[in-house]
Amino acid sequence: MRYLTWLLRILLFVALLGFAMKNNEIVTLRYLFGYEWQTPLVVALFGFLVLGVVLGMLAMLDTVVRLRSDLAHARAQPQFNQSGRSAENQTDISEHSS
Repeated sequence: MRYLTWLLRILLFVALLGFAMKNNEIVTLRYLFGYEWQTPLVVALFGFLVLGVVLGMLAMLDTVVRLRSDLAHARAQPQFNQSGRSAENQTDISEHSS
């Protein structure tokens, strides 16, 4: 399995390297107020990919923080079994009844 993983990594690297070598033409990106940026196409594509990933992670940040907080609160509360008793009380009762 480890060899298959490395083979897939190498194939992906070769495919991305080929993509980068085929798309090395200079492109001009024009922004507002007359600002222009000239860069190879592959650099522009990679830059906007990274920008999109960062913006997506920032968009999820609020949800992730809220869910972690909810999970921490849920773990702090005692757990109840089907009889309505907390798991801590159930072990105390079974120890005393012996």
